[in-house]
Amino acid sequence: MLDIRVPAVLLRIDRNPFHHGTLGAVRSLGRAGVEVHVVADSTGSPVRTSRFVHQLHPPPRPDASTGEIAAALHRVAARVARPAVLIPLDDASAIAAGRLREELTPAYLLPQQPDALPERVADKAELAELCAATGIPHPVTLIPDSAEDAAAAAWRLGLPLVAKWSRPWLVPAGSGLRSTALVRSAREARELFLRAGEAGSTLLLQTFLPPGPDRDWFFHGYVDRTGAVRAGGPGRKHLAWPRGAGLTAVGQWAPNAQVRALAEQLTGDLGYRGVFDLDFRRCGSTGRYHLLDFNPRPGAQFRLFTDSAGLDVVRALHLDLTQRPLPTGMPLPGREFVVENYAPLTVLRPASRGRELAWHAADDPAPGRVMWALWCRHAARRLVRRPVGLLVGLLARLLADRPGRRTSRAPAAAPLLVHQAGAPDDPLAPPARLTDDFRDDEKASSC
Repeated sequence: MLDIRVPAVLLRIDRNPFHHGTLGAVRSLGRAGVEVHVVADSTGSPVRTSRFVHQLHPPPRPDASTGEIAAALHRVAARVARPAVLIPLDDASAIAAGRLREELTPAYLLPQQPDALPERVADKAELAELCAATGIPHPVTLIPDSAEDAAAAAWRLGLPLVAKWSRPWLVPAGSGLRSTALVRSAREARELFLRAGEAGSTLLLQTFLPPGPDRDWFFHGYVDRTGAVRAGGPGRKHLAWPRGAGLTAVGQWAPNAQVRALAEQLTGDLGYRGVFDLDFRRCGSTGRYHLLDFNPRPGAQFRLFTDSAGLDVVRALHLDLTQRPLPTGMPLPGREFVVENYAPLTVLRPASRGRELAWHAADDPAPGRVMWALWCRHAARRLVRRPVGLLVGLLARLLADRPGRRTSRAPAAAPLLVHQAGAPDDPLAPPARLTDDFRDDEKASSC
């Protein structure tokens, strides 16, 4: 099916050695016989142990300039020595690839994307404007231009509200800032605004859409060179970790005509090409699905959407860029995706319609073993330092994962008003509450 003469280069700039989406891409392409090169932080990462990794390459620094990223990719291209499909796996990588598309040709194959579009959709402020222009529902968004405006916006929107940095990939590690936070007072909104310089981007304040059963949805897809949405599909988030928000710990492929229509409308209106991952929150009062995030890359749980022909969005990208036809398979609604270390009890329950595990695979067992060894070692260290907090966190995880509790609790996602037509740092931390700060789905370098 795939042209195995053409290798793939997976690029991830952010430092997240436990990003299971990287492993999913490695396995998807490697199983098809494609030579897979990984340009990512592999220090201590289970990904490096996968038998499907052909070669690891050092990534650019997290704060690397576009020129430095280009130089790193040219070095990899010289080693690969033939054209390769480039697959960005975090927002910073997708943005860099969009900026460098002409410079990287012909060493790398990339979708013919409108200029700067990946950067525009990844920017939370620009996304709000794009939604307004295309008629896609989006939480009411205010962009304050002073600390006083931020405080006033808090009262105008109502509390609690959601605060986001427009370009979360610029938030420096170790700053204590989160890409997304739940704001409970005007004072908190004011204080966040005063840290905009440190965050490196604009502060957005958004209406908080309350969580509830059947409200958190996502859509993964690939837009081919003709503009058709191929592969992927709509999915429901059953369990997030942390519970207050975060990555998809348990997700299920589920038909949803409204979510699909919104995804096709938005990508069509924008002229988008390539892989994308969208997050939606359904409003409990209106029933409308609001777009929270647009990630111009594969989401971490993309392997959920593997159809009867074995097609997923990463394989679709490789096939399309190598001028191969995409097979027509049948959707597999009911199929589950589970991140084992965040939803251990789910793994023990039967899955009648198929299940994909993030880490364990019978044909590639080493990454799963390494992940559990590292996780247990980390748990032991935490137990020595903070026994009570660790036990509370573990108990909360088990309670969240028990039958009957598999509904996500993630929040959604004058001052400038955009008129309108949601990975934990520590996998053993106690679950976030509605009063805690939280990060977006590991799109942080992925939904």
